[in-house]
Amino acid sequence: MIRGYSDHAANERTFLAWVRTGIAVVVFGFVIERFNLLLLTMVSADALDARSRRALERLSGPAGRYEGLALILAGLALIVVAIFRFVRIQRLLADEQVHEAGGYGPELLLSAILVLVVAAFSVNLSFG
Repeated sequence: MIRGYSDHAANERTFLAWVRTGIAVVVFGFVIERFNLLLLTMVSADALDARSRRALERLSGPAGRYEGLALILAGLALIVVAIFRFVRIQRLLADEQVHEAGGYGPELLLSAILVLVVAAFSVNLSFG
């Protein structure tokens, strides 16, 4: 029997939740990249009238080209931070001494970056 098994299992569940979230963010970034590629293809089509072409060009503006990449990088960073967090907590759980909970700086920073990227994408779609 593993001593403190419930703590180790909770750490692993938390790790897997972070990884799932990171994968979802990466996939969403790929979807945005593909959507932007579709918009650029539609803009280059000859069958569009000028009004539709301008609307599509606004949607696929300069910010739209980098939002998907930003989400992909944020998702990958989320997975990397999850790995470091998992290993750190695993070592602390295996140690006999009592430790402080520690800070949540990287997790809060990545969450704030993710919120800003999603907000920028939403504003771009709304006012683009």
